[in-house]
Amino acid sequence: MRPRLLSLLPVLLATWMAGCGAAAAADRLVVGSKRFTESYILGEIVARTAQQAGAEAVHRQGLGSTAVVLEALKTGSIDVYPEYIGTIESEILKLPAGSSDEVIRRELGKMGLSFGVPLGFANSYALATTAQRARELSLRTIGDLRRQPALPVALSQEFLGRVDGWPGLAQRYRLPHQPTGIDHGVAYEALASGRIAVTDIYTTDAKIAELGLAVLQDDQHYFPRYDSVLLYRSDLPARAPAAWKAVAGLEGRIDTARMIALNGDAELRGRSFSAIAADFVQGAAAAATPAGRAGLGERLFGPDLGRLTREHIGLVAISLAVAVVLGVPLGAAAAARHGLGHWIFGATGLLQTIPSLALLAALIPLLGRIGTVPAVIALSLYALLPIVRNTATGLDQVPAGLKQAGVALGMTPAQRWRSVDLPLALPVILAGVKTAAVLTVGTATIAAFIGAGGYGERIAQGLALNDGATLLAGAIPAAALALVTQAVFEVLERWTGRRRWRAEHEDPRRA
Repeated sequence: MRPRLLSLLPVLLATWMAGCGAAAAADRLVVGSKRFTESYILGEIVARTAQQAGAEAVHRQGLGSTAVVLEALKTGSIDVYPEYIGTIESEILKLPAGSSDEVIRRELGKMGLSFGVPLGFANSYALATTAQRARELSLRTIGDLRRQPALPVALSQEFLGRVDGWPGLAQRYRLPHQPTGIDHGVAYEALASGRIAVTDIYTTDAKIAELGLAVLQDDQHYFPRYDSVLLYRSDLPARAPAAWKAVAGLEGRIDTARMIALNGDAELRGRSFSAIAADFVQGAAAAATPAGRAGLGERLFGPDLGRLTREHIGLVAISLAVAVVLGVPLGAAAAARHGLGHWIFGATGLLQTIPSLALLAALIPLLGRIGTVPAVIALSLYALLPIVRNTATGLDQVPAGLKQAGVALGMTPAQRWRSVDLPLALPVILAGVKTAAVLTVGTATIAAFIGAGGYGERIAQGLALNDGATLLAGAIPAAALALVTQAVFEVLERWTGRRRWRAEHEDPRRA
């Protein structure tokens, strides 16, 4: 890793990020969605509707929970996303239940946001159990759960923390249960298999009817209304009038039965979100007996494989370059001053303890954007530790005699570091870079949760649909890329090992 190459890395990084910034500044409509089936479908419908009106619309899909996608909207990283009145009222604005549309619109206006285009259906939260368990335990309402304190309850992570979720529900109904967290995509399977007894559901989920679940009545009317609407930046209608006119035409076009059918197309019949949205926008009905889910091979080598591979490699390469540019000097400083090294190792080690999604969510408001830039920063920070440690270790292992020989030959400290210390330490440094690279290939899959693309898109969709083939179609290429990355670095390690042997056995003047 010669200094000349290191000096080029900042230039390459600046060029790449400038390209990202130019793309982000383009005049286009950016649609967001959360990480569950219905939101994916609605986001795709909105984007395709805008495209049909001639707009340059893109869909940043599966951006995570309400907090993440809302932050993306507030910072301008997206322009619009599908939301629900109850979520806006209680979770976003912290207003009392039953607040008027005027109050909601006024409070949103303070954030530069607005809502509108009621799509025609409501999708409420509810609790559900199997029909058999409901009959055996006489469970009809949520209040009936008080009589069964030992029932295993598992709820989605967002529902566990929402203002209108479990905390308030348990208080209203005086429920004694201590629920565990579960991903919504796998909750139905866990419920059907008997591993859990009760979970939270969305009332437009297609699997309710498929599995014959019993939905417990909210007899105390705890949940607010969850009419489906679009939450958008207030300047959007004026900034993109043609696109907005087309999107506003979605008002009232999706009733409850239609939304359940659209969800069923994805969850039960294995159709892609893009195909479902395309049929809806074009006014075509899905085939009555569509083919079953695509197999693993078809998913693996799908038409998006090239794009996802380019995005994933780009994320890994740029993140690793940034980590090397930062990590090698930090490691050198830690080797030169051991007292300082304790602080450097402590700081880089502390970064590893921060949950990846939490770091990504924190970077969105700090940077005012989603996508590649916050993803690169987060991945670079996670890659620092092995590079810093191995750089310090490699420099510490350089024989003192060779260092003294360089000084005796009249080398300046910089010349000795470049001609003696760095070549001898390079194999160990490269081993740290290899570790960081392999780890980054895996960690980069989380970038999809803030719209940065890569193989994580498939993994996120697989989790949302509880579709193992789609999940594996993202995990297998990531694992293959990690193996290729490791093989490339092993070749480099052998090459640098030979250079180290020559450096140790030749005169320093020839190193």
